[in-house]
Amino acid sequence: MLITDIEQGYILTPDHANTAFLPEHFDPNYWQQKNAIVGTKEGRATAWFFRHDDKISVLKHYWRGGMIGKLLSDQYFYQGLKNTRVYKEFLLLCELEQRGLPVPSPVAAKVSTSYGIYRGDLITAAITGATSLCEVLQTKDLSFNQLNKVAQTIAQFHSVGVYHADLNINNILFDETGDVYLIDFDRGELRAPAPNWQKQNIDRLRRSFNKEAGKWPTFYFTDESWEQFHLAYKHALAGLSGEK
Repeated sequence: MLITDIEQGYILTPDHANTAFLPEHFDPNYWQQKNAIVGTKEGRATAWFFRHDDKISVLKHYWRGGMIGKLLSDQYFYQGLKNTRVYKEFLLLCELEQRGLPVPSPVAAKVSTSYGIYRGDLITAAITGATSLCEVLQTKDLSFNQLNKVAQTIAQFHSVGVYHADLNINNILFDETGDVYLIDFDRGELRAPAPNWQKQNIDRLRRSFNKEAGKWPTFYFTDESWEQFHLAYKHALAGLSGEK
């Protein structure tokens, strides 16, 4: 990872970066003025899709959630660059990409510091033709192969110790060819593979299915779908972990 000092902060880029990023590149208004915005995605906060150097990238700002978010919004206490959520997520993405795992490629990140607080922004490469698992389930059943692909992908991450702090069906994407990616590794980390945290991750995913099923008028996921997924996940994890 390359770290560039800027006034009141830092810009992070991968070691192999061949594009220089300036502080203004982390402001969606900058890209709007250049008519480079090609789309947005609403979640807790807006993700901005923009075209730069003939590539589509995604810009997100770090926002706090929960009750503390209503008070501090996007402000975090600054205790050194390496302790920021921005640095940790960017470093993790760089590591996961190097390992060949299906994650969005890290492009750049910015940490802005002021009077003991910091704010953060992250740019990643867009996944071509991405559709979330949640979006797919609002329109149709998953095929047997799709369900197995999701299970095998999560098992692949778990088998090498990747903990995803917010494993939910909005953070699981299919690309235009049907390959599966995981996104949003804020507060994620590498751990020793262990059944306890792996089960907690899977339990969180199950709650996500149930939560989304209650939000949409049509949602094509049943208890039988979950059983198929869970069986495929356990089988894939056992195989990747060398268990019989």
